[in-house]
Amino acid sequence: MKNSFFKQNAPKFYGATTVGERGQVVIPAEARRDFGITPATKLLVFGSQGHGGLLLTKAETFSEFITTATEKLARFEEMLKMDRDSEKGTK
Repeated sequence: MKNSFFKQNAPKFYGATTVGERGQVVIPAEARRDFGITPATKLLVFGSQGHGGLLLTKAETFSEFITTATEKLARFEEMLKMDRDSEKGTK
């Protein structure tokens, strides 16, 4: 069971690309197919100069991630508040 999880979630190397004179890069066709990237797809670019890396992600995917993370954080904060309130009641 663990093996299939890691196979499905393991990072995949799609190939190499070169930055053109105008700063453009070509995303390999297989990666575009796998991630549903079309000419109209909006991508966000993140980077860390200290680590020398760049990350591309679909804007819609990132937005969904932020929404989900915000909802989970709010639920977690509610649980912490309830826990603190119950501790106050027992003292």
